[in-house]
Formats: sequence, C-alpha cells, structure tokens
Amino acid sequence: MKTYFRSGILFLLIIIGIDCAMAQNRRSPVIKDSLQLDEVVITGTRSEVNVRLLPMNVSVIGKQQISDRHMPSVLPLITEQVPGLFVTGRGLIGYGVSAGAAGAMNLRGVGGGPTTGLLVLIDGHPQYMGLMGHPIADAYQSMWAEKVEVVSGPASILYGSNAMGGAINIVTRKQQTDGMRTNAQVMYGSYNTLSAEVGNQLRKGRFSSFVSGNYNRTDGHRERMDFEQYGGYGKLGYDFSRSWKAFADVNLTRFNAANPGSVASPLFDNDSEITRGMASFSLENEYECTSGALKLFYNWGKHFINDGYKPGTTPLDYRFHSRDKMLGLTWYQTVNLLAGNQTTFGFDYQQFGGEAWQQYANRRVEMADKTLYEWAGYVNSRQQLGDKLTLNAGVRVDYHELTGVEWIPQAGASWAVNEHSVLKAIVSKGFRNPTIREMYMFPPQNPDLLPERLMSYELSFAQHLSGNRLYYSGSVYYLNGDNMIQTVPVDGKPKNLNMGKIENYGVELVVRYRLGKEWSVSGNYSWLHMKYKVVAAPEHKVYAGAFYTPKRWSFSTRVQYVAGLYTLVTPTKKTESFVLWNLQGAYRLGRFAQVFVKGENLLAQRYEINAGYPMPRATVMGGVRLDF
Repeated sequence: MKTYFRSGILFLLIIIGIDCAMAQNRRSPVIKDSLQLDEVVITGTRSEVNVRLLPMNVSVIGKQQISDRHMPSVLPLITEQVPGLFVTGRGLIGYGVSAGAAGAMNLRGVGGGPTTGLLVLIDGHPQYMGLMGHPIADAYQSMWAEKVEVVSGPASILYGSNAMGGAINIVTRKQQTDGMRTNAQVMYGSYNTLSAEVGNQLRKGRFSSFVSGNYNRTDGHRERMDFEQYGGYGKLGYDFSRSWKAFADVNLTRFNAANPGSVASPLFDNDSEITRGMASFSLENEYECTSGALKLFYNWGKHFINDGYKPGTTPLDYRFHSRDKMLGLTWYQTVNLLAGNQTTFGFDYQQFGGEAWQQYANRRVEMADKTLYEWAGYVNSRQQLGDKLTLNAGVRVDYHELTGVEWIPQAGASWAVNEHSVLKAIVSKGFRNPTIREMYMFPPQNPDLLPERLMSYELSFAQHLSGNRLYYSGSVYYLNGDNMIQTVPVDGKPKNLNMGKIENYGVELVVRYRLGKEWSVSGNYSWLHMKYKVVAAPEHKVYAGAFYTPKRWSFSTRVQYVAGLYTLVTPTKKTESFVLWNLQGAYRLGRFAQVFVKGENLLAQRYEINAGYPMPRATVMGGVRLDF
C-alpha cells in the first residue's frame, strides 16, 4: 500500500514538473482564455479564476460600492446587492448578541438564527464563535474590505461545515503599487449616532501594510438600546519573490450592546460586553503552472452578558460568561495536470470550543467546557473542453470527532454560448455539523445529534450586451435537505432533534446597465418558496438603484421592497412587507475631501424584522470623507 502511495505521489510530481516546464512557453488557458473576462474571483475555487468558468453563482461587491455606501458594516450593502440574501436588523447601527440580537443571515432560506448554515470568511478563514457556531455580525467592518464575494448555494466542498447554504468571503485590502494612501471618514446623524474610521495603506518595494481603526456609537431609536463599538485591524505583507508571498493580520473589536426587550415584554439591564479577535498567517505561492497557500488562523472571544429583568421583578443575581476559541490550518495547491485543466488539492484542520458559565456572587455554575476537532481533505477539478465547455467536479471527505465521516460531492458545467453569454448548471451537497451549544449547552442540548445535510440543484444564464454596458443574469434552483436540528418537546421538556427538513425553490434575477458616462442603474429580484417556513427569509425581495455622477457631484437613490418576510413561525405565523427608500448625495470639495448626506427609510415605514422590535423610521446622516 505504501509503495502504491509513493508511486502515485511520484507520478503526480512528474506530471506537474512536465507541465511547469511547458508553461515557460504558454499561459494556463484556464486563467487566460478566449472568453471575454469579467470578474476574477477566488471564493468559489480558492485560486483566482474568471467567474464565467465556474458552475456556481458568485456575486461580487467591489471596493467602490462599499466606500460609496458610507456604512460601518458590510452587511447592509450585501443585503441589497445579492438576490436571495437577507440579513436581519434591529436599529440604525449595531446588531448585538444573545436575546434581541439581529445580524442573522439567510441565503435562499438557509442560514438559521443564529446563523450556523451560512459561512462568513475573512480572506478564506472561517469566522464563527467556537461554542455557538455562528458569526458575530458586528465584527465585519467596511473600512478594511477590498471586496466581498458571496457564493450562492452550498460551498461545503471547499469550506466544510457551516457553508451548507453558501459562503460570504470578505477580502481585505492590499496596496498593489508603491506609495501610501490614507482614508478617513466621520459621520453623524439621527439618534446621536456617530461613526468614525481611518485607514492607511502602504507599499514600499516588497513590503506592504494596511492598518485601520473605527469607532461607532448610537443612543438607539428606543430607550435602553444604546450601542458602542471600537476596534482595529492590521495587515502586513512581504513578497519574498514574484512567486512567494507572506501575510499576517490581526483584528480586534469590542462592543457594548443593550437590549430593551420587545415592545410587549420590555427588559432592563439586558446588556452585553463582547470582545472578538482574529489573527492569521498566510504563505502563498504562484507559478505559471501551480499556485496555492498554507494558512494558519486563530479566532477568539470573550462574552459577558446580563440577561436583564422584567418590570416588577428583581435583577438577576448571576451573569453569563464565556470564552471561546477556534484555531485552524488550511493548505491547498492548484496544479495544471493537463491542458485546460486546474485541479485543487486541499486539507483543512480545525479545533474549536471554549467554556461557558453562570457567575454568581459566591459560586460559579459550569455550563460547558468542551473542545472538539475536525479535519478534511478534498480535490476539485476544472477541465476546459475546447472554447465552449468547462466541466467541474470534486469531492470532500470530512471527519468530525463526534459525528464521524461525511462525504461531500459536487459536479457542474459552464457552457459559453457565445462571446457574451454563458449557461451554467451545478449539483452540490452542503452539510453542517451540530454546534457545542446544540449538543451540550442549555436545556434542549442533545449530544447524539447528527449533521444537517442538503442537496442543491441550480441552472443559471448570464449575458453581456450593448458593448458590455448591459448585463443581466437569471437563476433557478431547488434545495432539499433533511436532519435539520429543531427544538421540540420530549416528555414535556425541550430537546434538540434532527427532525427538520428543507424544501425550497426559487428564482433570482440581476440586471445592470450603464446609460452613459454619468448615469447607471442596477437591480435584482428574488422569489423564494419554502415548504417549511423559517424566519428572516422573504418570499419576495426587490432592489432597484440609480446613480448619477456629474463632475464633482454624485447622487444615488435606492429602493428595496420586501414581502412575505416571516418574523414568527411558531406558535403562530407572522409576516411583514415593506418598502425602503434611501437617498444619498455627495460633493467633492477638492482632490482630498468629499462631503455627503444620506437619508434612509425616507417613506417612514413602520415595520419589524425581529418580532416585537420596531425598526427606526426616517433617519438622516451626514459626514465628510478624506482621501490622501
């Protein structure tokens, strides 16, 4: 067996070596091909590739879109720009954690609350709390985002558990040319809301860096709904050569959030103090015939929560504390085994967990002290056949310490109908392992839970017209999942069981058109049918935006229509429908300064996203942005 294994490795190295030698006289046709290039993305494959060659849908929100929106968080922007994606909110800024929190993310009806079925990544590193298994929405700031890539549909073949419904990858900034750039922004508005941020990018020879800091606060549109956040991000890079590069970064954010409770059931002193951190190191290589990376990452957090008390009752005599961690290693290498081929081999290892307890004045009651691990290996291959057809297939084997082995296959195809049109089809599996919270914490816990599983089937078409000024795309999909973890009564007590199902299908449309140098419009629409209803996944979501940029001025108007949004599914069903109209204007004073003002929900709609938590009505913010 060892002999066969060594022979296989030797054969692989010989093939790679031959291809590397041939590559001195040619470029890989997978990267430089006869197709007209659109976006180049990394999230769907881990290596850079033209999105037209991928069988799945990847939405890209660029740096200019992010900075023009003047939002502290990237999440409101992707809610508008990505059809089928919805992120819950509860106020002007700040999502919070625990009871009354927002920031739950659903893509095509998959994600959950808290969000454990939709994976958030920073530069390809998974981001979620080690105990609870969900991302922390307030940790993702727009200041250090170069772009955001969203994979619609399962991404488990590359990213494993939690990417069952898709993946949101925040790609951080990096200075590409020698020089230094500094950006700063301050804005102030409704409900005594203040947001300030500053960032600096530097490149000198082989060295590059990016550092940023931010501060956000608001009194909130309801009493006892104040929010405060401050944090910083730093990234250092060094190019050893044209082929080898290294990066190291660290992110630290702290926020204090208050929850006033629902209108019908108010709370006092329901406050939380949260500290989140992330650090990573990447060693990357890129040659003519192969590219890859070795990445190490470590996420940690510290939570202090006062569950509060209702009017007429006494304050609680305990506080919830937790510390969590997640460390991991990711290795992947993409090679050109044949002409027109790119095959990625990868290995992942993660260890996650922490401890949680209730702290009384003179004693400590343990709730959880657990650490688990999982590892996985995968191979994913893309093969071009002529100028038209690209096939994609792969498989992942994932081993979890408690739930065992899970196999994740994927297969798809991309057909270039002509120079401007592409037809795609994909069948993929997604899965999610149960979290430590679901297995060991709080009364519904069940250590015998199994992974959730989902199969996705999708067909999509995209086309550029009018000299690439017009772009439109459409997708239809069907999702079927089982083993979904639900809390149900067993012998009069709540218990987590694998009893839920998913059966969703829908349609997604995107259109963008540049009328001229100064005018552009864009829009998207998604329709979602769910046989088994979940909250925070609207049946209809429509977005339309218009942008006018004459000389130093810029104006934009955005309208979003949401209908059939479930805010409750048990014990009774409750839905919301609303229209949000936002308006923004900016003027560039000179080369370095821009002033802006924006208004949101200018129709003053009354609506709720979290049941019992009315959203703010019309709000106005204004500020200044400096670029030098």
